[in-house]
Amino acid sequence: MLKKSLHRYAITLLAFLLILLMCPNFTQAQRLPRSVTLGSPAAGSLLYSLGSGLAKVVSETAPFQMTIQPYSGTSTFLPLVDSGEMDFGVNNAVDLALSYRGPGYKIGGRNPFPLTSNVRLVMRGSPLMGSLVVRKDSPLKSIQDVRGKRLTGEYPAHLAVWYTTFASLANGGLTWNDVKVVPVPAVNEGIDALIQGRAEVSNHAIGAAKMKEADATIGARFLSLDCSPLGEERIKKAIPGYYVVLLKAGSSTGVIEDTCVYAYDLYLITHKAQPDGVVRAALKALWENIDKLPPLHPSFKEWTRERAVSSEVTIPYHPAAVQSYKELGIWKTGMDQIQQKLLAVKP
Repeated sequence: MLKKSLHRYAITLLAFLLILLMCPNFTQAQRLPRSVTLGSPAAGSLLYSLGSGLAKVVSETAPFQMTIQPYSGTSTFLPLVDSGEMDFGVNNAVDLALSYRGPGYKIGGRNPFPLTSNVRLVMRGSPLMGSLVVRKDSPLKSIQDVRGKRLTGEYPAHLAVWYTTFASLANGGLTWNDVKVVPVPAVNEGIDALIQGRAEVSNHAIGAAKMKEADATIGARFLSLDCSPLGEERIKKAIPGYYVVLLKAGSSTGVIEDTCVYAYDLYLITHKAQPDGVVRAALKALWENIDKLPPLHPSFKEWTRERAVSSEVTIPYHPAAVQSYKELGIWKTGMDQIQQKLLAVKP
């Protein structure tokens, strides 16, 4: 009698487990990790602040924790995302265009980025804005005034800043040959050189914590670029994907007067082998809690649902992101062709 009861109990338990395993929500929960990683540049950079905000919202609402891992610059953690060692990253459209396409694709006559053909887009975010930076009491007032001055450059650990500085110079009809280059490894070290007096001009992003530090130490001011049609034409020719924006005085630390700055898009990225459930869970957490981002940083005001999908992206979307956007009804006509064209790119 006891044996029959145990047998029936075992059969019932097995049937219950089979039902659970057949349930999509259960199997997905079983596959999801307890934590994932998000790569970003160093603390004090704008992307670190934004990465921290994304990680916070995902951790609060997804079935896993997202932990930010800072590196010296945007280029240093890209290979980790490409290999899958890093789960996610926050980076920019131009870095990714260069790294995804490989050494045969050049901007400014160079492409020192490691090949990362496995990176995939999860969500297009807000534009990154920035400009050249000088001391608040500097006599330099416009991009043309930079000629012959000591400007931070090279940026081997943070290649994106070489390109933003190159674009800023091009906006004013200048090149690296028109300035005296002060070598620095990454963006924060460039501001340190300005604070220490080793450089007269550096470069940083609008809203970065490092700018607050510089302003408190020496008084810092963003130098206005050229927002004329000619200036915009120059910067777009120098680096596809860049454009200029006029910021109102007082809109951020270092924006002392109405100031013309460069802008380009930021991305939340992953690698192509990232499990669909992980990508969908992270995207769902951000999508349903997008209103929690702006209080964390002013730059999140433009990290919106409307900007998530774009025909101008420089890398293909992850398949799970594509499926999510189709279900949300925002994967518009023509995006499939753009996705296929990007997937067909050969290094």
